[in-house]
Amino acid sequence: MTTGWLDRTRRPSAGRVLAVVSVVPALVLAGWLLAGLPLLLLGWFRPLVAVPLGLAAVALLCRYGLRRLPETVEATAWQVTGVIAAALASGIFNGLLHGEQLIVRRDPATYAQYGVWLARHGSLPIPFQEWAFGGTDPALHFDSVGFYASGGAVVPQFMPGAPMLHAVGAWLGDVAGLLLVPPVLGAAAVLVLAGVVARLAGARWAPLAALVFAVCLPILYTSRTTFSEIPSLVLLFGGLALLHDAEARLRPRAVAVGDPPPVLSGSGEGPARAGAALAGLVFGLAVLVRIDGLRDVLPVLVYAGLLIAVRRAGNRDGGRLGVPLLGGLAAGAGLGLAAAYLLSRPYLRYLSDSVIPLLAICGAVVVLTVVAAALAPRLAAPLRRVAGIPRLPEIASGLVVLVAAAFAARPWLETVVRPPVTPEDRVTAQFIEGVQRINRLPIDGSRLYYENSAYWVVWYVGLPVAIMATIAAAVLARRLVNGTGSGWLLPLAVIGWTTVTTLYRPGITPDQPWAARRLVPVVIPGLILLAVWGLRWTRDRARRSGYGPAAHRGLVAAGAILFLVPPVITSGGTAFSPVDRDELAAVETMCAALPPRASVLVVERVTAARFTQVVRGVCGLPAARLTIYRSDIPRAADVARLAARVRAAGRTPVLLAAESRQLSGYGTPVHIMNLRTRQDDRSLVDPPNNTWSLAADVWMTVPRANVDT
Repeated sequence: MTTGWLDRTRRPSAGRVLAVVSVVPALVLAGWLLAGLPLLLLGWFRPLVAVPLGLAAVALLCRYGLRRLPETVEATAWQVTGVIAAALASGIFNGLLHGEQLIVRRDPATYAQYGVWLARHGSLPIPFQEWAFGGTDPALHFDSVGFYASGGAVVPQFMPGAPMLHAVGAWLGDVAGLLLVPPVLGAAAVLVLAGVVARLAGARWAPLAALVFAVCLPILYTSRTTFSEIPSLVLLFGGLALLHDAEARLRPRAVAVGDPPPVLSGSGEGPARAGAALAGLVFGLAVLVRIDGLRDVLPVLVYAGLLIAVRRAGNRDGGRLGVPLLGGLAAGAGLGLAAAYLLSRPYLRYLSDSVIPLLAICGAVVVLTVVAAALAPRLAAPLRRVAGIPRLPEIASGLVVLVAAAFAARPWLETVVRPPVTPEDRVTAQFIEGVQRINRLPIDGSRLYYENSAYWVVWYVGLPVAIMATIAAAVLARRLVNGTGSGWLLPLAVIGWTTVTTLYRPGITPDQPWAARRLVPVVIPGLILLAVWGLRWTRDRARRSGYGPAAHRGLVAAGAILFLVPPVITSGGTAFSPVDRDELAAVETMCAALPPRASVLVVERVTAARFTQVVRGVCGLPAARLTIYRSDIPRAADVARLAARVRAAGRTPVLLAAESRQLSGYGTPVHIMNLRTRQDDRSLVDPPNNTWSLAADVWMTVPRANVDT
């Protein structure tokens, strides 16, 4: 019997190749994060240490994740080739059109600057470097958009998982290499989703799912620049694939003449338990990438508790994977929460209105899961009585359709608003009002447009996918209540829970394609998975109804066209329009213009928000912003005092602003950035179909010595 995924006496089957290549991306990400986080906490996240440890961790996870891998996928060489071709095409296409968002306006640039800092320094937090300005001063500030001042240092926004991945690209190719990591992750996501489809719907449907997924606009959007949604997707769906394989290790398999003896139920328990623990770890590490991962993995916690309860109720074969799955989940999520507390505490405070309720829900689910597992023997009989309720399967199926109908009708039933209370709310309201003016909509900054969230999905995946996914979910819910199709229990729970909660409250500024990123980790891939399974189910029903092979082929071809055409049409408006290009060259030009021993003082509000961390991270120079008053300029006395202190510290004071007139009183301004490029569309009630212009100017001056007096 082979002890690995590859039997040395035979070439691996096409199905086994697909099974392997579709889980390796999740194992690679998990191994890298597992090795990198302790190094980052110690301040040793450097290539000489992180690369060998990361490779060792990846090799170890692959050894156990692929050990005694059963034949979970039956595929032909052409099907595997189709999946790999879709993934390669995705990576190449998005690599050629990748973005270069380095100037901090929204989250991608924050992630990019975070990754640049980790790649070059390997530690957090980011020091103020106040010594370069002659010490602290009341007019001196070191925070900026996406970077908090906390505890005497600068703390980046967001979780560290994605920047730790992006840093690898910076080690290989500096900032240009970092910007190419997202297309690689996007290609990996295509492989992972195709692997889950092959396991749950069949390998013949995997190329179609991979292609539909790859052409969806939100996938293109998040595969071209430094977001966290794609690596989160890889971990969540990779966890589903790994757990499916772990459960398959406990099932008998048919063998051909000359094959080794069959793996009987129980004989693969060791590898199965290791695989379940690994699946739980991969699920849990999604929290290290996105704090929203806590919500996404809640069904995994409940499922692990259910497996433990099944075992305690007397079905020892049915619940053998519950404890290792729960242990792996606790380890991975625990690392994510530890990183959040130690490295991202200001971010958690900023999100406290949503994080605290989420933690409360997680705590309640943990308590209920423990109680249910403890009382499992006593609850078995009442649950059997509940399962015997007449027409319960039809009720479950009807609830799925009812929920989908409620989301479709929501725009006529509700208008979601949030009156601005906090300063952040007011900034968001002003932004929405500006977009409303450009979109020629009624002006109301409190509108969030969340009632249209179901239509966001329809824009991007198309109405046929949305309808077929709903039908498939209803059919699968009915089967699960009937006690069949148990392999779908966790996938359907993850997809259903995250889809409902995301569509109900996306929790994001509602302009498109920006808001579409919320659909990426689970909603879009989950609906595509359900839709292709639904197409298979429809074909099987047609076959049972007596239709011939020609009708089956025609049905599948029509379904494939209906699945592909709508997302292609939506994506066509912007898919070939690169955004944020030339930012890297503009930033490099700016850095080259700064004196080598400069201490940079930013004296204008927008420039301070966008460039403080860029100067500090990419240019490698100390940077700070001055207190800005209502006139959008600092006091001249503050500028003079700080310029003198910088000179006293043996450095060159440099002032930055957006316009030359803002610096003309201090010296001769020099235009060191003149960027003219394109940025994403911002549409509130329609899918994006265009790009907007973007201008960024930076002027520099070295203040005259007489300004110091």
